[in-house]
Amino acid sequence: MQDISFEQGPIRPPSEATSLLLRVTRNCPWNRCDFCPVYKGSKFSRRTVDEVLADIGAMARGLDHIRAQSVARGYGGEFPPGFLAELYHAPGATLPIQSLVMWLYRGGTSAFLQDADSMVVKPEDLARILRALRKTFPFLERVTCYARSQTLARRSDEDLNTLRAAGLDRVHVGLESGSDHVLKSVRKGCTAERHIVGGRRVIEAGLELSEYVMPGLGGRALSNEHAVETARVLNEIDPHFIRLRSLAVPRGVPLAQMVRSGKFELLREIEIVQEIRTFVEHLDGIGSYLASDHILNLLMEVEGKLPEDKPRILACLDHFLALPTDEQNTYIIGRRSGLFRCPDDVRDPQRRKWAEERARRLADEGRFEETVRDLMRRFV
Repeated sequence: MQDISFEQGPIRPPSEATSLLLRVTRNCPWNRCDFCPVYKGSKFSRRTVDEVLADIGAMARGLDHIRAQSVARGYGGEFPPGFLAELYHAPGATLPIQSLVMWLYRGGTSAFLQDADSMVVKPEDLARILRALRKTFPFLERVTCYARSQTLARRSDEDLNTLRAAGLDRVHVGLESGSDHVLKSVRKGCTAERHIVGGRRVIEAGLELSEYVMPGLGGRALSNEHAVETARVLNEIDPHFIRLRSLAVPRGVPLAQMVRSGKFELLREIEIVQEIRTFVEHLDGIGSYLASDHILNLLMEVEGKLPEDKPRILACLDHFLALPTDEQNTYIIGRRSGLFRCPDDVRDPQRRKWAEERARRLADEGRFEETVRDLMRRFV
């Protein structure tokens, strides 16, 4: 099986955790955002169409190998979970085969084009890749990619329509903020207006659009503007999905230096919840699905379909904001330690006792916020 090899990049959206990863570009063509650690020190490059098509062929051969193993072991070419687990842990299993096994284990119905901005590829080349992917894996139900708003705003309606016809279903965009002040301060390389133009182009082409928002990115100085202006921009776009991904600042990124120098003041967890409430309150006249599907988010249950679920989402945020400080801290430290997933988990006596004691000790020592931020860095 030495010939079964294909390239994969470092990240994908949380909602694409079950997807087959096909690398179309390497790294990020912008790569200057002060908050992002992923591609720093790496050079951007486009892979050739032939390289990507070769990877699709290798994936197909890998799938044939897995299917042959299924037949040989009496599973008739099917992929029951037990067989896939056995194959994944088999001696000598290669990383490419393991990635295909995991894809099949999780359903094998979606694919994601890596890395940070697949739309920089010439539309005719990307369409060729999409058609080959769809032809090779005709059972795919969804094919998606990342793109920057700046790139999307430059793409013509004809280009985007061509990509949709070739098999692209959804585009993921890191909007982060709708405030021009925030976007400029973190060197996002985009404006609110370009976010709107790029987003509307995607929707008008009949593609699904998933926009990512980063609570906390405005710091204390721009928190309210960040919330209100981001809601305004999204009201203009009306994307299919709005996904929250709370700010965490890893060591080594430019924003970390700004924090150390005092130029950027991080929000406390409770202030981020307040900011999210302001943001949700200002979402109006759209039918987006608000999702909280990232481990950095404190309240995973803050999600639902707009506008009908907006009152419930606001009530959830208000409930947490109304809790006594020690109750908030107990949940915060339990959530950031991986003990809790939602506030109801606090009802477990054993886990609650541990979180209560640790939160109280950290608060007494004046290390609560510092510890929470250290815990969050593990997931960036």
